[in-house]
Amino acid sequence: MNKKSLLLISLLTAMTMLFAACAPAVQPAAPAQPAAPVQPAAPAAPAQPAAAVAAPTEAAAQPAAPAASGNKVVIKWFIGLGTGSDPEQQEPQKKAVADFNAAHPNIDLQMEVVTYNAAYDTMATELASGNPPDVVGPVGTSGAEAFHGAWLDMTDLIKETNYDLTNVDPMTVAFFKTDQGQLGLPFAIYPSELYYQPAMFDEVGLSYPPHKYGDKYKMPDGSMVDWNYDTLRKIAMMLTVDKKGKTPNDTGFDPKTIVQYGFVDSDQNLRGIGNYWGPDSIVEADGKTVKIPAHYVAAWKWWYAGMWKDNFIPTQAVIQSPEFGATNSFNSGKFAMSINHLWYTCCIESAGNKWDIAAIPATPDGKKVAEMNADTFRITKNSKHPKEAFEVVRYLINDQALNLLKTYGGFPARKDLQKDFLAALDEKFPQKPDWQVMLDAIPYQDIPNFESYTPNYQETINRLGTFQQLMTAQGDVDMDKEIAKLKIDLQVIYDKKTK
Repeated sequence: MNKKSLLLISLLTAMTMLFAACAPAVQPAAPAQPAAPVQPAAPAAPAQPAAAVAAPTEAAAQPAAPAASGNKVVIKWFIGLGTGSDPEQQEPQKKAVADFNAAHPNIDLQMEVVTYNAAYDTMATELASGNPPDVVGPVGTSGAEAFHGAWLDMTDLIKETNYDLTNVDPMTVAFFKTDQGQLGLPFAIYPSELYYQPAMFDEVGLSYPPHKYGDKYKMPDGSMVDWNYDTLRKIAMMLTVDKKGKTPNDTGFDPKTIVQYGFVDSDQNLRGIGNYWGPDSIVEADGKTVKIPAHYVAAWKWWYAGMWKDNFIPTQAVIQSPEFGATNSFNSGKFAMSINHLWYTCCIESAGNKWDIAAIPATPDGKKVAEMNADTFRITKNSKHPKEAFEVVRYLINDQALNLLKTYGGFPARKDLQKDFLAALDEKFPQKPDWQVMLDAIPYQDIPNFESYTPNYQETINRLGTFQQLMTAQGDVDMDKEIAKLKIDLQVIYDKKTK
């Protein structure tokens, strides 16, 4: 199970009762045939056999091809490359399969559930064997890019079935479009926002961060300045205090006795940190040459200085300490601000019931960027039955939307379902955070995404991780030297894949 999946689980209980009572007023337009109701009841005398459901497995062995059922087309749904393999998620997924099969007498949908730790190897084996699954998901960008080139371009199927994409933000549609085509349909999205503690701002007489993108920030002297990372740095230093109440701006400040930090960015990897300063790629347009954008370097140096010089960002040792949340930093209640995605609402019950959300700071050159996580269902390029697989995807995303979004804790990409989701969050958080901030962030999502394609994807991620570990562990890193070394190492990694 991946980190995001683990964090999402505790959100599900809060959403269950409300979602169970709510159904969308208007069903999305169906493609080739009329859509079934959102949660159709099983027929009194089922004519179809129950779908085969594989128990979650740790082994990455080559599975046998699913057996055909009469003259029906068998579609295999692979679950585990993202969320979906946890025991409590099985019954809702089984319901989706049973409902689909009851409504589609020509298709036999079968589940293959693999634990997250085994999913990559199992998927690789199936693709190499010529026996790929037809539908895979829910899966995020990172999981999908680990199998770059394996996914079907849905453009023709969208046109052929008149699939309705008008009920989602156009940028969310574009999120799933690459140079290989439209590789996914919007399903579950997780915009990013700035979480903050108003009481910490009140204590030192600071204005709250802006809630509207493009608004300026009011400094203590009354001046209005751009809400960007330079401004965030200044106020975060005012909000960082040691045990004597001194800030990094004060003489005698002791960075070894900090009791409250101004800012934490603990769930971001290096590409994420760079993309907040401007969406970009670490691969040149030729698809095989390393690129380290200049604004990535600036963002990394800003972040590094924030830890070791300006002292408003915690080091990894602090982040891992029980006193500061044991990696769940903002939840400790000792951080004034944190950038994270919507899925993080699952895990901040201990942060108090007064926190709110604000706009992500603008980039140094004034661009508005709010990174996005997003999960969807994909079709493998070598599926023998792409049309039937697309019908499965359409059904899961639309007819089973309430059932599955509740199961996965996903925020609906569909605008007609978002109000109910936010009402569930308000039940959980009585202070009623300003969710409009999150909705306003959707058009500013990062394209290309911070998890987008690189050659030899997993090894690239691992190498970036070792550099980030070095930055968080040592205060005397020669950043220019290490970035130059990183670029050389990444090119070696890329060449393994592109020769």
